[in-house]
Amino acid sequence: MILMAGPCVIESEESLFRIAKELERYHHDSRFDFYFKSSFDKANRTSLDSYRGPGLEEGLRLLQKVKDDFGYKIVTDVHESYQVPLVAEVVDMIQIPAFLCRQTDLLVAAGKTDKIVNIKKGQFMTPSDMQYSVMKVLKTRGCDELGYEASKKNGVFLCERGSSFGYGNLVVDMRSLFIMRQFAPVIFDATHSVQMPGIGGGKTGGDSSMVPHLARAAAAVGVDGFFFETHFDPTCALSDGPNMLTLEQLNTLTEILLQLDSIKG
Repeated sequence: MILMAGPCVIESEESLFRIAKELERYHHDSRFDFYFKSSFDKANRTSLDSYRGPGLEEGLRLLQKVKDDFGYKIVTDVHESYQVPLVAEVVDMIQIPAFLCRQTDLLVAAGKTDKIVNIKKGQFMTPSDMQYSVMKVLKTRGCDELGYEASKKNGVFLCERGSSFGYGNLVVDMRSLFIMRQFAPVIFDATHSVQMPGIGGGKTGGDSSMVPHLARAAAAVGVDGFFFETHFDPTCALSDGPNMLTLEQLNTLTEILLQLDSIKG
């Protein structure tokens, strides 16, 4: 099972390494293909006053230090094409944010690297239309064939993170997991799927109590992995705290997901 986990944004070197240390069990557990995730910049925060992160240079320095100290594979997101080659020097997987999932220059730049590309489905996208984003990366890598095996071979993933449902809410259509898995491996982002955009008075709200329920449902449908943002104290997190799991909650939930995956298999 692919597992991506870590704090939403790099808050400080101390907090980053505290969380990284707590996630070490997954790196040593052969049941997981573990990637440590954190963002060097949250470029789409609701308010200009919201914390964005340490920036590209310092963020990559800290992610490289996590990689060196713990041996983790690293995933982080990019927002501009010029960031891609710099990020590719450090990470093992490049993540395309949901709002940018159709951004051709960004997808092509990511496709020119030798890294796995994880494309998050836009909250405004139909699942079937994500095949075109996949093909932008595949064709950049010299592959004209669309399908699960072709995408897996060429390192192109899709990530479900919920769909807009009126104002200030997201829902997860479990059919999207099956539909998108016809043309790429699918990661389920359970923590972003419980976001409530725009309800927090200049910041995004959420309901983390729903994370285990959605994750279990996704495991039953069938996915290739999971994405969880986690923190030692989500109430103090500088980004996405209302959606995040504590490290203890993550440990409990991943065991349940493994059990469900074994039954499904």
